[in-house]
Amino acid sequence: MANFTRTLAVLLFLLALMLGLFAVMLVREPVPDDAPAPAPALATSARLTPVVVAARELPAGKALDVNALTVRMQAEPAPGVFAEPAALVGRVPLAAIPQGTPLTAEALTDGLADLVAPGERAVAVHIDETNAVGNHVRPGDYVDVFFTLKREGGAANGTAEIAATQVRLLLSKVRVLSMGDASIGSKASADKNVNQGSPRTAVLAIRTADVDALTLAESAGRVVLALRNAADDDMPPPHAFAPLHAAATSDSGAARAAAGLSLGTLAGARMAARPVDKPRAAPAVKGDDIEVHRPFRSTPC
Repeated sequence: MANFTRTLAVLLFLLALMLGLFAVMLVREPVPDDAPAPAPALATSARLTPVVVAARELPAGKALDVNALTVRMQAEPAPGVFAEPAALVGRVPLAAIPQGTPLTAEALTDGLADLVAPGERAVAVHIDETNAVGNHVRPGDYVDVFFTLKREGGAANGTAEIAATQVRLLLSKVRVLSMGDASIGSKASADKNVNQGSPRTAVLAIRTADVDALTLAESAGRVVLALRNAADDDMPPPHAFAPLHAAATSDSGAARAAAGLSLGTLAGARMAARPVDKPRAAPAVKGDDIEVHRPFRSTPC
């Protein structure tokens, strides 16, 4: 009986040893490339990402604020969506957006129009190296706009709008939106090492009321951009500029621009009214009680 027990123990030991060797061989055997990947245990374990959606129905043409946006977690966000509401504040929908719809880049305006503040207009002016600080002006800089006007030929007899050649400050601390192909926030503007060549136009953000003055100054004279520090708040007093048209002195913005501006007013000219020739009075001839007025006539010699 003892021999049988000993023999059974040896057999069980050998069987356990064989099973252990077989397990080691299975672990070392490489997994084939075409083996299917193990499926996720639960579908809910998929990664969720934040997506900005409309908190309410958003009308077209109205700038977005923080209250118009909310964030929703989605498993498979569509391409072009946003994860942070702060990136969309101030953007304008091109069409009405229903509530709960994810906001995409294609549904919003993107360009210089988003950089123009209310009450401002983007106006392009012609520039070259000589009137744009040697092409050192960059989008986002602030400049003073000067203009030059040359004396007209009819200034001697008082018929010209410009009585004298002059250089004057036209606009102070104007924001530059773009220079050539580079605009605020663009890759070309951020990379200072990129050779942008010689831009031929600069886009300035100016008040609507000043569009007439800038357009007239560029067409009748020459515009010069003077680069200034953004922290410099030195501004000339309003009375230092040329007087406005009488119809626009009490208005501002679009109403002032609609009133128009003449070249003489832009140049600060004050054309004095020419005196009107009055007829000569005839000498009076007095009698005893009657005063007779006769026209004066020259008597031939």
